[in-house]
Amino acid sequence: MYQQLSPIEIRILGSLVEKELATPEYYPLSLNALTNACNQKSNRDPVMALTEEEVAQGLDDLRRRQLTYRSAEGVRTLRYCHHLEKMLHLGRSELAVLAILLLRGPQTIGEIRTRCERMVGFANLAEVEAVLDHLSTAEPPLVAQLPRQPGRKECRYVDLLRAEILVEGVTAGTISEQGGRQTSSGDRLTQLEEKVSLLEQEVIRLQEEIISILAQLDEFKSQFD
Repeated sequence: MYQQLSPIEIRILGSLVEKELATPEYYPLSLNALTNACNQKSNRDPVMALTEEEVAQGLDDLRRRQLTYRSAEGVRTLRYCHHLEKMLHLGRSELAVLAILLLRGPQTIGEIRTRCERMVGFANLAEVEAVLDHLSTAEPPLVAQLPRQPGRKECRYVDLLRAEILVEGVTAGTISEQGGRQTSSGDRLTQLEEKVSLLEQEVIRLQEEIISILAQLDEFKSQFD
């Protein structure tokens, strides 16, 4: 079973897949490059601050599960690869979608399509949905659809490799509750609190993206100084 991976293991796998598909010229990754990839402030939720020791331990744990391995490339510097395409029998599109879910958590179909652009291009939402269907019917399932949240028009999808709390929410049967049910005032209060929390997270994410864009703009301007 590949479920119940720790947050660090999830981040390592997502980063390895992303870098392989988006910047193959820099793949496989050294420990330092992988640590930097895990700690990126863009395209990551949540943002993490892992040490090389923590990443190295995560790699060891994943290697025991046969999900990562040391590359034969490079003599002086060890480099690392993921093994998802062979272990889980995934193609490029499936890997890209899974990477986005690993790196960003639950996403709508539209968000997945947009954020996959650097790794693989989808012509339309139907292509993304087809990949999600394939991942959700794999054995074992790798993706599940979450219930639509109050105030949202679209359902979100989550990978089934991560923490127990998300997996329990899926296996408890909440996916089938999209038709709506009576809720108590306590339930409605909880839903409102969750919605506020999501909005706060979205604001933080947008602020981080703005900071990243401004930094890239400053770097671009410095080339002409």
